Amino acid sequence: MYKLKTLVIALLISTVAIAQSGYKVGDIATDFKLENVDGKMVSLSDYNQAKGYIVIFTCNTCPFSVAYEDRVIALNKKYESQGYPVIAIMPNNPAASPGDSMEAMKARSKAKGYTFPYLMDKNQEIYPQYGASKTPHVYVLQKVKKGNKVKYIGAIDDNYQHPDSVNQKYVENAVDALLAGNPIKETHTRALGCTIKI
Repeated sequence: MYKLKTLVIALLISTVAIAQSGYKVGDIATDFKLENVDGKMVSLSDYNQAKGYIVIFTCNTCPFSVAYEDRVIALNKKYESQGYPVIAIMPNNPAASPGDSMEAMKARSKAKGYTFPYLMDKNQEIYPQYGASKTPHVYVLQKVKKGNKVKYIGAIDDNYQHPDSVNQKYVENAVDALLAGNPIKETHTRALGCTIKI
C-alpha cells in the first residue's frame, strides 16, 4: 500500500512538472525548422523583416481550432503587413489523429485559402518546448536583440463559439500594444481547446 501511494505521488509530481514546462512570458524562444504544406522547410529566421510572430498551435480536427480558423486568417491579414505574421503549427500525432495528416493539412490549407505557413511538428518536439497543451494555443513573440521574446501566451479571444460576442481580443490587444510600444495588459490567459494527441 505504501509503495502504491508513493507511486501515485510520484506520478502526480511528474504530471505537474510536465504541465509547468515550456516557455513563460519573458523567455527567449528557440527557432525551429518544420515542413510546410508546400513541402518547404520553414523557420522563424526566414522572416527577415518581421518584428515578431503570432505562433499558433492548431489542427484540422479540433472543433475549437475549426471555430477559430477564419479569425486566424484575419489575424494574418491584419498583422502580417505590420510585421507580425501568423505561423501555424500542427502538433498532433497523425497516427492518433488521422485527420491531421500532412495530406489533410494540405487539403485544409487549400480549401480555406491559408495565407500563412501551416507546419507539421512531425517529431512532436516543438510544442513541448513551447509548453503548448491545447489546440489552439497562441504564443506572441517579439524580436529583440537576444532572440524571439515570448510576450503573450494563451487564447485568441474570450469567445470561441460566437465571434460577434467577443469582448476581449487577447492576441490583437497584445500585438497592438507591441506595435504601439506599450505594455501588454494581459500577458497570459487560459487556452481553451482540445488536448494535443500524442
